[in-house]
Amino acid sequence: MEVRLAVSSEEIEASQKLRYKVFYQEMSAIPDAAMKRAGRDMDDFDSICDHLLVIERDLNANHDPDLRLDDGSVVGTYRLLRDVVATANGGFYTADEFDIAPLIEARGPKCRFLELGRSCVLKPYRTKPTVELLWQGIWNYVDDHKLDVMFGCASLEGVDPDALELPLSFLHHHRLAPEEWRVRALPDRYVEMNRLPEEAIDVRDAMRSLPPLIKGYLRLGAYFGDGAVIDYQFNTTDVLIVLPVTAISERYSSHFRAADEAR
Repeated sequence: MEVRLAVSSEEIEASQKLRYKVFYQEMSAIPDAAMKRAGRDMDDFDSICDHLLVIERDLNANHDPDLRLDDGSVVGTYRLLRDVVATANGGFYTADEFDIAPLIEARGPKCRFLELGRSCVLKPYRTKPTVELLWQGIWNYVDDHKLDVMFGCASLEGVDPDALELPLSFLHHHRLAPEEWRVRALPDRYVEMNRLPEEAIDVRDAMRSLPPLIKGYLRLGAYFGDGAVIDYQFNTTDVLIVLPVTAISERYSSHFRAADEAR
């Protein structure tokens, strides 16, 4: 397998088809009519973002033809949006759920931001090597563009906050962003994350209740915002992650640097 950026409309369409298969067919997101006809998860942000791809290079693998490229099949993807591109094109996707403007303004023009979104991996490839490839690609991208902070939405499956009281409360009590990095859900979409007292949280049970993506962010040293947001289209409860590059644990940053030097 390899990780690289999409370089053609065909490759972007393959990533959109992968997202559709994972979000709408495997999970329970609700497509609009255009997406259903095309079999692609797509929006206006796709045209301004970079699309990170994990490619399975085995041409003999029995993959869905929708995911096929000339040199393999798309089995994982992430959507990347730099602040300079977002500013020139109407803003960030995340701004529809979280009030990120104060954080960006407070950090000043010397702090460069990257929005992460639309992450998914084909089910048979949801393994450590695939996830590490995605993060290696993100690390290289951050390094190439001299970016300082990553942020974006991460999702818990389901739209009932009471059913998600354990993971939401765990993130609130154990990884709430310090004041200087804190982002709050928009007032009209704000869902309280502090649903259980800290002493009532079993940390092991809480960790088991978290999806792999959020566990990955935790291992890297990410903070979480104040308040969650219900996304009825995707049947998820979204939380905001903030990951300053300086907060990434030395263990992981050394690992990424070593892999980068081996390129």
